[in-house]
Amino acid sequence: MSDGDEEHMSGWNLTGISAAPWEHPGAAPSAGAAAEDDPNILSVTQAVKLAGATLDELPPITVLGEVSGFRGPYGARGHCYFQIKDESSSLECIIWGGVYKASPYELKNGLKMRFTGKFEVYARTGKMSFTISRFEPVGEGLLRQQVAALAEKLRREGLMDEARKRPIPAFCTRVAVVTSLSGAVIDDVKRTLRRRNPLVELICVGSRVQGEGAEAELIEALGRAAAIEPAPDCILLVRGGGSFEDLMTFNDEALARAVAASPVPVVTGIGHEPDTSICDMVSDRRCSTPTAAAESVAPAATELAELLRTREHRLATAMASATGEAASELARASERATHAIEARLSREALALRVLAERPCLRRPDETVLRRASELEQSADRLEAAMARGQERLRSSLERLLVRFPAGESLLATPRADLARASERLVRAGRGVCDARSSELARQAASLDALSPLKVLARGYAIAYDGEGVATSAGSFAPGDALRVRFADGEVSGTVSAVAPAAASAGA
Repeated sequence: MSDGDEEHMSGWNLTGISAAPWEHPGAAPSAGAAAEDDPNILSVTQAVKLAGATLDELPPITVLGEVSGFRGPYGARGHCYFQIKDESSSLECIIWGGVYKASPYELKNGLKMRFTGKFEVYARTGKMSFTISRFEPVGEGLLRQQVAALAEKLRREGLMDEARKRPIPAFCTRVAVVTSLSGAVIDDVKRTLRRRNPLVELICVGSRVQGEGAEAELIEALGRAAAIEPAPDCILLVRGGGSFEDLMTFNDEALARAVAASPVPVVTGIGHEPDTSICDMVSDRRCSTPTAAAESVAPAATELAELLRTREHRLATAMASATGEAASELARASERATHAIEARLSREALALRVLAERPCLRRPDETVLRRASELEQSADRLEAAMARGQERLRSSLERLLVRFPAGESLLATPRADLARASERLVRAGRGVCDARSSELARQAASLDALSPLKVLARGYAIAYDGEGVATSAGSFAPGDALRVRFADGEVSGTVSAVAPAAASAGA
């Protein structure tokens, strides 16, 4: 504060009452006056109010700075607290929740923004802060906002999903690298591949990696790399470190979509460890540096040898274990098979012995002899049975003959009655037949007299046309078929002429 300002402030106090002449700094106070009664000495509250009133007189200002120590939004109101800084100073800032929610931008550490607001003093602590009423990105901060918006857009489309990304072969034998051929990056990639695995074939596809038109060149280079025959196992898209603006080429939407659509898996190594571009996000594998990208696709030969030795040992152990288990199982199976075969052979031997003991196999004629013996025994029994049967029938007949005369006397009367009834039946039948015979003879004589055959026998004939017996000469016409029946046969012919009866009489 200048001497003039001190002189000006010495003439007024916070109550608006001018200081008394003796209260001027140049006047010596009385020896007994208390220090707290000096109007030129302010209390803390008065000092804070004086600072606040002075800051209120300042118009709103716009400050350019980088966000640091961002905290918030806090609570339901969403207030935010942070500092803005440049190379040598920092400033405490407050954004009330309503202002922050109404802004289309989000704050985070590292963003360079343009803030508009006023200075205020918090009465309780006397701490001055810059209360922001409006803020907007500028420079790199605006670029970061744009990159964040594009990343969110591609994320919603699914280009960053892990399920979409393709696996990179563990042992790449053919690798294409897309980068600038004039920088140190390509030399680092070549040196890394030669050091780790000289068997990997490297194909370099040159392109600018920054500046106007670099995005289109990179897209074209990716297409050329993917079209190489035979196709590479993967494509390395790499460049060295640089500022955020230098790396903006790899935040281009068209380039990011080309990386995602590449038919060959893409491995990115762009910038250094903190740098993450949109191409990194959509690629199939993201590495922190170009060297790390080259290392990730070319395992060291020593590592491969060690891996092969380890796997050889594991394979030998597994084979030995499998062989031992198979040998044990084979031995158990052989033992089971031996037991089963022996049991089967025992059963078959027993069955064979049983068959061998059968008489038909020991003496094949025994069955015939036994059957012959049985047949002879059956014949003897049959003869004995027939003799006994005949004897029983003879005895029965003799008993019947003894009883037969008595039966004859009982039949005599029925037999006489039957003879008389038979005679009556014959007489009655003869009478019925005689009457019927006479009637039949009379009717036969009448029928014979009326028979056309009798007429035919006297020399007459019957003419037939197509429909039956012809009763008139008009039934025929010349050319009709004619059939004439005589008593002893028929004659067939064709009518040659038809003459009426009158004409016939005149002739």
